[in-house]
Amino acid sequence: MPDIGIVSSTIAAGLLLGGMLALTALGLSIVLGVMRLVNLAHGDFLLVGAYGGLYLLQTTGLDPLLGLPVVAIVVGGLAVPLYRLLLAPLASRGAEAQMMTMFAVAIIMENLFVLAFSADTRSIARDYATVPLTIGPVTVPLIYLIGCAISVALILAVHWLVTATAFGRDLRASAADAGAAATLGVDVARVQMLTFALGAACAGVGGTLIGAAFQFAPSSGGAYLLNSLAIVVLGGLGNVLGTLLGGVALGALQSVGGLTLGDGYRDLVGMALFLLVLAFRPDGFMARGRT
Repeated sequence: MPDIGIVSSTIAAGLLLGGMLALTALGLSIVLGVMRLVNLAHGDFLLVGAYGGLYLLQTTGLDPLLGLPVVAIVVGGLAVPLYRLLLAPLASRGAEAQMMTMFAVAIIMENLFVLAFSADTRSIARDYATVPLTIGPVTVPLIYLIGCAISVALILAVHWLVTATAFGRDLRASAADAGAAATLGVDVARVQMLTFALGAACAGVGGTLIGAAFQFAPSSGGAYLLNSLAIVVLGGLGNVLGTLLGGVALGALQSVGGLTLGDGYRDLVGMALFLLVLAFRPDGFMARGRT
């Protein structure tokens, strides 16, 4: 029988990791909810955050956690010209054209990562990234707790932005019916551009946190894109708080699956859950709470 300390530590680590993954998935969720776009470059925006945090540390000595606002601004700013130059002209041609465009962007970004940083595996080396935190029988990496706390705080901030501000009102109207929102005076194109930038910024910040906790390479974006899709399906399309719960659930289930089947099966558990939810509850478990 597994040791209670190992089981409790594994579950706790999975819950905390799920909180971090939820922030990266949030960007995909709000873009999908407002623009009906599956951003296939989402995982690469995450890597921009990871490499950005590493670059700031190496060139300025700035701790990546302190540099999170810089990363958010840079990644969000990168998304604005991408939207204006590539996505906005294709708005009338349907989501498929935009999706394939972002697929091309993902390939280009991956090759740019290789040119700039080589294909080597990297990590953001900080002391808190390797220090364990022990509370009773539970031991988890300290970076998991830090990353989860930051992620939850930012997710709640985005929830407030969506539910209690004028921009959030326009975002929700555009998500519900873009045509009707435009008739009522909402600048739908501007809302979509800012939503795309916000989604990229969330992915970038999450990428810096992930980069401090794990190793990453130019090809790592695809795995995080799949995890984000699973979380979005679990939490419900466009549901901010549902995304948080979906991330926590996925992290816990992956950890339990890794403990029982072996660490190599973590992603298999996540993808199996993803397919089951798509088959039996495609709107997600919290679809009624959509923003």
